[in-house]
Amino acid sequence: MATDYDAPRRDEVDLGEDSLEELKARRADSQSGAVDVDEAEVAESFELPGADLADEELTVKVLPMQQDEFRCARCFLVHHRSQLAVERNGDLICRECV
Repeated sequence: MATDYDAPRRDEVDLGEDSLEELKARRADSQSGAVDVDEAEVAESFELPGADLADEELTVKVLPMQQDEFRCARCFLVHHRSQLAVERNGDLICRECV
């Protein structure tokens, strides 16, 4: 909430004397009429210099699951066996998902 530091200060006695209508009017005045803008939409309109990655090809080497790893039945991530928390009905569940 914005604060006007140049406005004269009011005593505690003055604060208690505000009428309900004054408080409603002050609240309506302080509310902004501007609509919030989605930051993702605004960011899409900006184009960074040198950011054209159309001709770029990414290569990733995928390794098969190792003997000391397991796939969590809840988050579907591959973890080391030391992260195994529970085995229920053949489903392996990691510590983070328990």
